[in-house]
Amino acid sequence: MKLGANSVLFGGFETETAFKYLKICGYDGIEISAIGGMSAHLVLDRWEETAAEIKALSAKYELPVQAMEQPSHDLNLMERAMKAAVEIGIPIINTGPGGRQPGVGTIDDPAPFNQSVAELRKCVELAERYGVTLCVKAHVGAAIWNTETSLRLLEAIQHPNFGLDMDPSHIWRGNEDPVEALSKVIGRIRHVHIRDCKGRQQNPGKPEMQANGRGDINLLGFIRVLHENGYDGALDLEVIGAKDYELPACVAIAAESRGHMQACLQACGAR
Repeated sequence: MKLGANSVLFGGFETETAFKYLKICGYDGIEISAIGGMSAHLVLDRWEETAAEIKALSAKYELPVQAMEQPSHDLNLMERAMKAAVEIGIPIINTGPGGRQPGVGTIDDPAPFNQSVAELRKCVELAERYGVTLCVKAHVGAAIWNTETSLRLLEAIQHPNFGLDMDPSHIWRGNEDPVEALSKVIGRIRHVHIRDCKGRQQNPGKPEMQANGRGDINLLGFIRVLHENGYDGALDLEVIGAKDYELPACVAIAAESRGHMQACLQACGAR
């Protein structure tokens, strides 16, 4: 597995700051944030300019860009993201499921789910055209929010350019065990977002409490299942909410989480 971190952790700083300190922390790669409002790292309205900068930084710091996060289903925005991905050499674009959860623990109203599937199918058509892989994760509060809805999505869209982005924190906050849930979808996972969480509230908590090892999730067991099933792709830390944090705090979160991930990989024989 290739340990990376989403640059959104350094959303209050220039893109080079994220590259510089993730390299110092020992990460194998980086996931670049194209999340408007949370960072100004990959700005899709001027993607040619920012893509060139990211490509240069990746070479300078010898830190491959192993994924991009772009949550919108807007096709114009998505196409710009895919053009940037091709220019930079990013194989995976992670997006959100969209829609709203119709009710906790229920899928009685099929409209939000069906709408998300229809939107994602069009995005996958773009992914095929540009030769990238589009990934979607279950997201608390969205139309796809748990293992059951994830499986329905994977059944609805069976395409080589489409896969699951697994995030144990959302599964945990959806009142499931991420270790058990992982085995049900492992065959379609193309990317993994990872962070910890204390409690099962809807939000993931303060950024420092999202650091791996700080919360309640069995991340060692989760990583063990990935390893035992031969997953060798990106394992990208995604910590949100730190845009106003001072740089030392962001670096501490990145370093602590990378150490925990490394220890988990060593404990399960993956490194």
